[in-house]
Amino acid sequence: MKSKHMQSLRKLTMAALFAGLCYIGFTYCKIDIPVGTEKTAFHLGNVFCVLAALFLGGFWGGLSGAVGMTIADLTTAYVTSAPKTFVLKLCIGLITGLVAHKVFHISREQERKLPLPVAAVISCACGMAFNVVADPVVGYFYKTYVLGVPQKAATIWVKIGAMTTSVNAVVAVIAASIFYLALRPALKRSNLLPHI
Repeated sequence: MKSKHMQSLRKLTMAALFAGLCYIGFTYCKIDIPVGTEKTAFHLGNVFCVLAALFLGGFWGGLSGAVGMTIADLTTAYVTSAPKTFVLKLCIGLITGLVAHKVFHISREQERKLPLPVAAVISCACGMAFNVVADPVVGYFYKTYVLGVPQKAATIWVKIGAMTTSVNAVVAVIAASIFYLALRPALKRSNLLPHI
């Protein structure tokens, strides 16, 4: 029983750490691009969102990304995007974690279906592919029907946002896969790798 509580505490602690990294990755490691009265950005927040899902699984990883990046939105000029961010980042984590842990079993040596580097890259790519499609589509409807932005302006924002989202996705897949493969052995040796 004590071991189970320790695992839960460890997972919660790591989730909080990843939420903080998502916040930092978006708030301090970004280049803002003005689009009319709105903004979009190249940022590193998604790197830690998918990395969290690789280490913690879909739910905790997605929650880390959703909380960290929503707080980042709420404390910067992106405050109107916070509800959309929460939903999309949660979904990125859920998808990445589902593919990584339920399809490829990256945390189980005996059941792993692909080499770890390939499984990590594909898992991250699935989560970010969702974001590349969903972020502009959801963004358009959110801005048009929730925020009342004129359709023409929302369309321009979506086109520019789709470009930045695509670049962010490529960076996230590459960086998160490298970080995961570099950090995993050390966490495993120190018995800090969560059991999924």
